[in-house]
Amino acid sequence: MRPPGPPAGVGAGYRHLFTPLRLGPLTVANRIVFCAHLTNYADNGRPTAQHAAYYAARAAGGAGLIITEEHSTHPTDRPYEKLIEGYAPDAIDGYRRITDAVHAHDVPILAQLNHNGGQASSMYTRLPVWAPSPIADPLFGEVPKAVEEHEITEIIDAYAQVAARCVAGGFDGVELQCSHSSIVRAFLSPATNQRTDRWGGPLPHRARLLLHLVDAVRAAVGPGRAVGVRLCGDELIEGGTTIDEAVEVARMVDATGQVDYINTSIGVATHTLHMVEASMRVPPGYAAYIPSAIRAAVRAPVVGVGRFKDPLQADRALRAGHADLVGVVRGQIADPDFAAKARSGHAEQIRTCLSCNQECVGRMGLNRWLGCIENPRAGREALPDPRPSSGAPAAAAPAAGQPGAAPSPAAGPAPGRRVLVVGGGPGGLQAAVSAAEGGHRVMLVERGAQLGGAVLIAARAPGRAELLDLTRNLAAHARRLGVEVELGTEADAAMLAAHRPGAVVLATGAVPAAPWWAGGHARVVDVRDVLEGRADPAGRVVVIDELGFHQATSVAELLAGRGCEVEVVTPALVVGQDLGITLDLETWNATAHALGIRQSTERVPMGAEDAPGAAGGVLLRLQHHPTGTEEAREADWVVCAVHQRPDDALWHALRGAPFAVHRVGDCLAPRRAHAAVVEGHAVAVGL
Repeated sequence: MRPPGPPAGVGAGYRHLFTPLRLGPLTVANRIVFCAHLTNYADNGRPTAQHAAYYAARAAGGAGLIITEEHSTHPTDRPYEKLIEGYAPDAIDGYRRITDAVHAHDVPILAQLNHNGGQASSMYTRLPVWAPSPIADPLFGEVPKAVEEHEITEIIDAYAQVAARCVAGGFDGVELQCSHSSIVRAFLSPATNQRTDRWGGPLPHRARLLLHLVDAVRAAVGPGRAVGVRLCGDELIEGGTTIDEAVEVARMVDATGQVDYINTSIGVATHTLHMVEASMRVPPGYAAYIPSAIRAAVRAPVVGVGRFKDPLQADRALRAGHADLVGVVRGQIADPDFAAKARSGHAEQIRTCLSCNQECVGRMGLNRWLGCIENPRAGREALPDPRPSSGAPAAAAPAAGQPGAAPSPAAGPAPGRRVLVVGGGPGGLQAAVSAAEGGHRVMLVERGAQLGGAVLIAARAPGRAELLDLTRNLAAHARRLGVEVELGTEADAAMLAAHRPGAVVLATGAVPAAPWWAGGHARVVDVRDVLEGRADPAGRVVVIDELGFHQATSVAELLAGRGCEVEVVTPALVVGQDLGITLDLETWNATAHALGIRQSTERVPMGAEDAPGAAGGVLLRLQHHPTGTEEAREADWVVCAVHQRPDDALWHALRGAPFAVHRVGDCLAPRRAHAAVVEGHAVAVGL
């Protein structure tokens, strides 16, 4: 039976997303869940003020339910440095800070409990990792200790103790993580559970630990708190859990009558992590078959996940019966007001997640705190924001004259300084938006015919179109804030001075720079030349990857798709080495194999000259640097993904100007988009 539609005037256009739902003792106001994910915000194993501010921002933004990152239940489990140690008695004070901050917005919050088992490391504990069987995880590579009967009892007791501690800390319940990185998942999976005792073998035996945990945790939290279980619906590995077994486990869990909802996931956090936190190459809603199958088999409400980018996608998943609730994580990292904007009829104002994985998933892999390429406040919520308003609507769109509204024509000029921004890429647009939110009068000057900067170029590559959301979101927000935009205008020092600005922000980007070894050869071109249509390589093409990111792999895929014979050459050990951080390396390698793209590593370009007997061809000299031997490649074209040069001529021309001049992004130093966004925001709030 479908739930009733939302009350009149609430969440217009969404039939199911903003209907309340009962989860055991809890009632959630809507179906949007901020599911558990790592943040690296813990300090010495304890929750922090940043945790509280981070979750509170999503509660204030209208999430129906918040589930925190995992809380480790046992001292043998510490797979990464900044894990919350739920087994520590003094964690309660931090818990109360988190729960009080979230409850201030009338949103329920649950704590996820976990033991990572063999998907862990002894680096921090100096203890063997525990698992059902002594099978090494492919990422951490440690052979675990197969837990004995008394240790299994210890694990069950530990979960119950931490669950009780979470309740004492004010949580409305707990969720058992049995999905992508968990000792419980390892017991459930035939790929990692090879036991022959009562904890292994047939599925009911492999599910025994989970069912014991459900009993113990329910007894610890009592009937007045919610208990959820998160299951992996498909491990996507040989011999692992499949959707059919996951459905059977869900039936067992549901039959206990002690679980208030079932959450879902796909993949394993080490084998198939690229499917757990899929990048933009994977279609939204790709994992919907998992909650759909489980929902058809159980009575408890089911949470579906899988790259839901906007509220309409989420509502359609509910309408189609795939799930009862929808997990939106990266979407609410990018825009904490995701739910509030949709509910108030302003979904077009949502900063849509790019699924680029650069500053959320990618920073986790580098042991850094979670951030976001689109949201410069992500990870900094506990720090004061000097702007008077975020510009985001809450229950309704702001009226003219209220914080977040565009200036009313009758209101006269806005207060603050006259700020000129040069460059309409991510850095310039973010500077314009943040300055306008701070009450300044902002004019943005862009030499091109449209806003977007280098994003417009990168988005032309296969599978990268969603990058356009970054500048589209910022440009739309700038218009709402009344930023004056001049397109097709080349700014110079005289033009800027004529406007008598209080400050100028330069975001003029970077330009291609021919590498030293190219020797001025006409057939050695930059990736930007290809993507912008100035060069049209054909035949045999060598792509040089000196950046280790999407530039080389994207143009290689583009050219191979056009029928070119492509080889990617890199000085690094792996082509596109940083794609591993954003979980794009697996899809790149699959694509390269399908398209017949060759990959050659540890080779440094040493020179380019005319190929003998080939009209216009290139003879490329390479050095295999482990051995020092030289190789040659004959190609029709060479395409370079190499470092660019800052476009800083205007910066030098403005030296000594009678107004403040700031640089952000690539014109300061060529890097990735997040640096431009963060610097644009920082400069603007400091004006």
